[in-house]
Amino acid sequence: MGHGEEAGAEIRQDPFVAGLLKRIPRQYRSSFTNEQLLSLKVAFSGRRWGRHALDIRGSFGFRTWKYYYVILAGRERRKLSAREEKIHHLTNTIFLFTFLVFSTLLGLLILYLIKSAVGIDIFHDYHLKIIPGYDGSTWKWFQEHVF
Repeated sequence: MGHGEEAGAEIRQDPFVAGLLKRIPRQYRSSFTNEQLLSLKVAFSGRRWGRHALDIRGSFGFRTWKYYYVILAGRERRKLSAREEKIHHLTNTIFLFTFLVFSTLLGLLILYLIKSAVGIDIFHDYHLKIIPGYDGSTWKWFQEHVF
């Protein structure tokens, strides 16, 4: 057995190459030369596919139709084009605006509940009457219907 044949046996024992060969139809596995396998390893192993901080995958069906979903998130490592850069900034702006509005409304709700729980009445005999069945005590209504 020559030196080239030993290297060929070693490349086929490499975990990446062995995994790659398992995914190739059996009749083609032996047709790859050692140089081709080494080139495939170099080409594909440099990519970091499947490494995401958040990787949620699943599927669901409805009658005869089946759908899948993938939610991936992680650090951006790609170089973005000018168009992708604009979309990125627009998306960040929309996300930030939505977060700020939601946080502000949640903060106001919490402050209002604290005010009601303590019994502070800013405007005498004036209460929000936007909820059906509301008798004027926000804290009492919140305790009965939410907690």
